Amino acid sequence: MKSSDNLTTQVLNPKTTKRKYPEARIIVFDGNFNTFEHVMNYLVSIIPGISEKKSWLLVLEVDREGSAYVWRGPFEQAELYHQQIITKGLTMAPIEKT
Repeated sequence: MKSSDNLTTQVLNPKTTKRKYPEARIIVFDGNFNTFEHVMNYLVSIIPGISEKKSWLLVLEVDREGSAYVWRGPFEQAELYHQQIITKGLTMAPIEKT
């Protein structure tokens, strides 16, 4: 008899064992207090990996549509970025869980 014959194998249900971390979106509203350049620079300095070009396109979307979602990811990071953007004076929607 092999030693592996005595082992019990248990198959876990992936639907109950895998839990997705909560994600969130950060949405910036149009405000009349900051220039396009300021908003662009704030987004580039706060949100990792966002390019100046992408930031500029988001600023234009905020101006044209009234809002734009600027980041999506783990909820804990969203809280940090959201707070940092608020301290810069941008008008923000509440963090939106996805």
